[in-house]
Amino acid sequence: MEKSREELKGKVKDLFFLHQWRSLLFYIAGDFLLSLFSFYFSYLLRFNFDIPPRFLHTFWLNFFLLLGLKLTFLLLFKLYNFHWKFISTPELKKLFIALTLAYFLFVPLYYLFHPYLIPFPRSVLLIDYFLSIVLLGGFRVAKRLIWETFDPHTEPVVIIGEGERVFSILKGGFPFRVEGIYTDNPKVVGKYLGGYKIKHLSQLEGRGEKAIIAKSYSQKKLTQIIDQLHRQGVGKILRYSPFEGEIKPIDIAKLLARKPKDLDTKAIGDFIRGKKVLVTGAGGSIGSELVHQVLRYGAERVIMVENSEFNLYQIEEKVREWGKIGRCRSCLISVTDREGLEEIFRQERPDLVLHAAAYKHVPLCELNPRSAVINNVLGTKITIDLAIKYGVSKFVLISTDKAVRPVNIMGGSKRVCEIYAQNVPSGQTEIVAVRFGNVLGSSGSVVPKFEKFIQEGKPLPVTHPEVTRYFMLIGEAVQLVLQASSIAQGGEIFILDMGKPVKIVDLARRLLQLHGLPTDQIQFIGLRPGEKLYEELLLDEREKDTRYRDIFIAKSKKVEFDRLEKLIEELLKLNKREEFILKFKEIGVEWGQ
Repeated sequence: MEKSREELKGKVKDLFFLHQWRSLLFYIAGDFLLSLFSFYFSYLLRFNFDIPPRFLHTFWLNFFLLLGLKLTFLLLFKLYNFHWKFISTPELKKLFIALTLAYFLFVPLYYLFHPYLIPFPRSVLLIDYFLSIVLLGGFRVAKRLIWETFDPHTEPVVIIGEGERVFSILKGGFPFRVEGIYTDNPKVVGKYLGGYKIKHLSQLEGRGEKAIIAKSYSQKKLTQIIDQLHRQGVGKILRYSPFEGEIKPIDIAKLLARKPKDLDTKAIGDFIRGKKVLVTGAGGSIGSELVHQVLRYGAERVIMVENSEFNLYQIEEKVREWGKIGRCRSCLISVTDREGLEEIFRQERPDLVLHAAAYKHVPLCELNPRSAVINNVLGTKITIDLAIKYGVSKFVLISTDKAVRPVNIMGGSKRVCEIYAQNVPSGQTEIVAVRFGNVLGSSGSVVPKFEKFIQEGKPLPVTHPEVTRYFMLIGEAVQLVLQASSIAQGGEIFILDMGKPVKIVDLARRLLQLHGLPTDQIQFIGLRPGEKLYEELLLDEREKDTRYRDIFIAKSKKVEFDRLEKLIEELLKLNKREEFILKFKEIGVEWGQ
């Protein structure tokens, strides 16, 4: 089996090199024929189409000397090594330089052998020089023109925008056939770019072709333009990334994410710089972003605690790519392992603990309630207790909107964690919780799931027509977590302002639109175990605002700690979902309906 596979690889490799050699020989043959025509035609022009026989005696010697120089410089400038479908200005510049050098070198070589040769008309050389540039350059451009005009695999596109980005697409050799350039900027309407007359966006009459947005727009403006393109009959909509030099699908996060109004990077930097930071759940979506941000803001050392070997490996590789592995320690351990975790606290003595470790998948927690409660409640309790014991300055609990009037084990367990964090005697340790909703692009979130179904050609599964969720970009959510932590004094539950909630069915329709698919390819599958139609961020009115508009504080819940600790001990001994719910209510969790 292995031998057959190696033989197949060898055959493929041989075919590849054979194709390369065939292409090289074809293009050298083309240059030979065009150079021969150019050289002979230059003689004809020089002698008014009546060449004296004596000048033809050295025709072939002169021709092959010049041809050898031309092919040598064309090879040196790698003008046979690029894909001719994608020829553009840089290759034509190289062609001009290569031919110029060849003709300049021909002159001294000719005069070196001049005593033995019949005089060569120098005007022929000048005529041939210009003809060669036109013919050899035209030979290379012709293939791209033919390919763009007749290749059945090219797709028609319209480009939205103006300026350098549009010009980059026109010269970049992308597999598209440009049908027109459109813009919403009236100042450039009617002008020409790359041979195309720029038209106003309102003049676009789409026929199902793709549109490439090659201009930077605000979130609101981008949404308006996408809606307009769909109304005008455009199918799939893409964007051009000038930094990556690629054309990609539009990131739904750019349309849905709520941008923070007053992100204070200076406050975050002052808070994080020089600290030892321990991050639990460091390989998860939130945890890995926390690692990234605290390193970015100048943490002296980051202790990455993670229960999943694969997740820890992934975040370690990322840190290595960032060139900051020397400032990190990887700890493969569960937060429920008190002895092992205490050894890490004893050795590292962190200044700040960011506790993101938790089971978050609602249906799985419903099916495995004991595992969810042990990991979320016991893991949080152990981590908080150790932070207090070893004098950590600040402990930050990453919470969730599902902790508000929960109807599932996951949300109930996280609410217990919030209550414990608010009521535990913390000594010198400031303990706070930060609560927010869904982050776009996190593991298990709805957008990657929908993208996968679209690629597989399947309808998008939506649980219910009315189900809504809050969304924020993961990087901005984490920055706000750190910003809230910087102003914490202990005992608060900070709420991140997530803006307006989004209907999942609207999100699904928008994704289908962006991929040029009918918006009716949605399948309603019913709410899964433990799911709510609507999520909330507050139980009641906010207790008070902070100096940041994006962050406010929820009302605290005070309970007698000895009783709370006893109830949590009883909670950790239970097994059944119904038992957990009754104990949650006894602890003080405001159970929903």
